Amino acid sequence: MNRTLRSAGELAAAGLLPPEAVAALAPVEARYAVAVTPEVAALIRAGHADVARQYLPDPSELLTAPHERGDPTADAPFTPVKGVVHRYPDRALLKPLLACPVYCRFCFRREAVGPDGGLLSEAELEAALDWFARTPGVREAILTGGDPLILSPRRLGRILGRLAALPHIEVLRIHSRVPVADPGRVTEALLGVLEPGKPLYLCVHANAAAEFTPAAGAALRALHAAGVVLLGQSVLLRGVNDSPEALEALFRAMLRHRVKPYYLHQLDPAPGTARFAVPVEEGLALLARLRGRVTGLAWPTYVQERPEGAGKFPLGMPAMQ
Repeated sequence: MNRTLRSAGELAAAGLLPPEAVAALAPVEARYAVAVTPEVAALIRAGHADVARQYLPDPSELLTAPHERGDPTADAPFTPVKGVVHRYPDRALLKPLLACPVYCRFCFRREAVGPDGGLLSEAELEAALDWFARTPGVREAILTGGDPLILSPRRLGRILGRLAALPHIEVLRIHSRVPVADPGRVTEALLGVLEPGKPLYLCVHANAAAEFTPAAGAALRALHAAGVVLLGQSVLLRGVNDSPEALEALFRAMLRHRVKPYYLHQLDPAPGTARFAVPVEEGLALLARLRGRVTGLAWPTYVQERPEGAGKFPLGMPAMQ
C-alpha cells in the first residue's frame, strides 16, 4: 500500500494492527492524529518494534498522568504573535504549520498537531515575518511545527528567503522528520530552496537506527551535498532506545549518514505519554555505559525542559562506568 495510512482501520487493513484493536482505538484517533508513511509501514512490517512503538496508536494514550500537561514546553506564554515562540533572547521559533508526515505517539505538541494543518494564513505569516524583522536581538530563526519540509518548496523558499534577507539573522534552522519518515519529499525542487544565502542547519529527528533506511540515506546525502549541515535530535523512549546498545546503534547510524548527534531529549510530559517515560537517573546511567565505547562525535547533549517554559538545561556528563 503506497500511501500514508491515517486511521486505525487503515493500519489494520495493512496488517500493522490486529483487526480487533480498531474499536478500542477509535477514541484515541478521535483525539490524536494518526499517520504512518509507506517508509515507516515497511519498517513495521519488517518487525522493527522500536519503530512501531513510536507511531502505532495505543489505548493508554487516553490516560493522563497527574504530572502531564497539554503544553508541556509552555509555548503559549512565549508567543508574541501567532506562529512565533520567543523563549531565548537570541533565537525564536517559527511554526508555519502544525501538520506532519507522521504523528509520533509521544509528541509534546500532540494536542495541537494534526491533518487540518494549522497552516498560517498569508496575513498570519506576514505578521510572524514582520515580528522577526523588528526584533533585531534574534540571530537564529528556527522553523518547526509541525514539519516545515512538507510545505511546498515555493512557500518554504519564500519563508527562508525572507528570513535570510534580514541583516540580524545569522543562522537558519529547520526541525524535521521528513528525511527518515518520508524521504521521497527530498526532491530537486526542495533542495533548490535550501540555499538561502545564510548557514542552514537541519535537525533530523530519529530515535532508532532502523529509521536510517537506504531511501533515508539517499535523502540525507542529497541534503548534505546541497550544503545543509545535518544535526540529529532524539528522544529517550522506553521500549525504543532505552538500552546502551540501542543508543549506540542510533548514534553510529547518524554518523554514518553525515548527521551529527546534537540533542538527546528527556521526554516532555505531554498527555498520555507515560508509557514512554525513562527516569533521568536511568538515562544518565545508560549514557554512562557508552562512555569510552563511542567517539565524541557521536555524543549528543542530554537535555530536559525546565518547568514553565524556562528552556532546556543539560543533564550532566555521566562518568564512565
